[in-house]
Amino acid sequence: MLNLPNCPKCNSEYTYEDGSILICPECAYEWTLGSENESNDDELIVKDSNGNILKDGDSVTIIKDLKVKGSSAPLKQGTKVKNIKLVEGDHNIDCKIDGFGAMKLKSEFVKKI
Repeated sequence: MLNLPNCPKCNSEYTYEDGSILICPECAYEWTLGSENESNDDELIVKDSNGNILKDGDSVTIIKDLKVKGSSAPLKQGTKVKNIKLVEGDHNIDCKIDGFGAMKLKSEFVKKI
């Protein structure tokens, strides 16, 4: 019988192998052998339009004109946004833009400065 490692998520001893992955039947966590120490599932990873990883507090630039609901003026390309906050969801950047106020942006429309 194989000596499989415990689940890195819930520490269950009832893990089993399915092809090249290991599966925990108690919490349904899946991982590959050797990756249990690299578990970064709790960490939010957001990338800009160029593939750079964004972090809380970064400054970004808007890469295209964006229409804003409820406003007659769009956000112009090149607008700088300072001190962003990353959040879960479709619009994954919370920020404050001078002249517009609090906004939610999609990371695909910004690039890191």
